[in-house]
Amino acid sequence: MRVTVRGLAHWFAGTGTLFSGLDADFDEGDLVAVTGPSGSGKSTLLSLLARWDRPRQGSVEWDRVEAVGWVFQNPYGTARRTALDHVALPLVAKGLPRGEADERAMATLDRFALGAAAARPFGALSGGEGQRLMLARAVAKAPSLLLVDEPTAQLDPKAAATVNRVMGELAMDRTIVVVATHDPDTRDACRRVIDLRDHAAGPGTEPGAP
Repeated sequence: MRVTVRGLAHWFAGTGTLFSGLDADFDEGDLVAVTGPSGSGKSTLLSLLARWDRPRQGSVEWDRVEAVGWVFQNPYGTARRTALDHVALPLVAKGLPRGEADERAMATLDRFALGAAAARPFGALSGGEGQRLMLARAVAKAPSLLLVDEPTAQLDPKAAATVNRVMGELAMDRTIVVVATHDPDTRDACRRVIDLRDHAAGPGTEPGAP
């Protein structure tokens, strides 16, 4: 399983080039941090890896990537649904019996130190708990490629350490994990770093310019 990026460049209408000349390989078991200042294109790069958007230049190729999980920076959910429901219902939708889905969902919640919150509605969770819940939901579906946008931005140090540990375990489970982050601890927990400052086109560069 691999995601191959060659000659990647991207910009938006009316803006300069965010990044250019990006070559990278992402293999199963990889845990990769994408870093750079705000506005450098970290979230944009995730969307290109997911193939939600097409790059202005270059290519993103998948080999045996069957499912993509995405965890956004801001948690979202159904206010009255419990934490357990948020993780179990996508598994039920994939065909698991509810009892088995609940069992698997509970194990995933425990992995993120959310077992005690399983029966609480999403609307009663803190921002940090909601963020961990979105990670748990994505992890439970066992994606080939997991893209995570600023996973520790709303977390205290203890919760952030839990998230960083679990992402490392996921990579060892053969998932490709790519994390956009400003957090130096999350960056250091990853095995490889792509710093978009190394691929900046420079101020005032016209889109598409060599």
